[in-house]
Amino acid sequence: MKLTTRGHYSVRALLDLSLQPGYLPTSVKAIAQRQDLPAPYLEKLLIEMRRSGLVLSVRGAQGGYQLAHPPAQISLGQILEAVGESIDPLPHHTPDVEQAGDWVTFSLWNRLHQKMKEALYSISLEDLYYDARSWQAAQGEEASFVV
Repeated sequence: MKLTTRGHYSVRALLDLSLQPGYLPTSVKAIAQRQDLPAPYLEKLLIEMRRSGLVLSVRGAQGGYQLAHPPAQISLGQILEAVGESIDPLPHHTPDVEQAGDWVTFSLWNRLHQKMKEALYSISLEDLYYDARSWQAAQGEEASFVV
């Protein structure tokens, strides 16, 4: 599995939203500035995540995007799925019935895929938040950070 820019930016954006006091709405521009991301691209990703029910959009002067659920209830797998990331190991591969080695390899990749999928869906946005804070504390840095 390769994490694309799409997946990376999406995780960064939602981690940024998880840092907002009371999970209040935040503008795309503010997230983009804090995370050094292109705002138009970020807007497209947030729209996809809104359609998937991970974020809510709020209109008005104090509007923007906010998490639709607490960070502990949003998994890395959900975020990646929302923006169309694929973790399929061998898309559209059918093993050769005449080749035992092909079946063994196919079976191995399927088992690894299942374990990876379980891991991605078991890691929450809250877990990532605490990992970032722990790393930051170990570096002796202040509270604000770019993921």
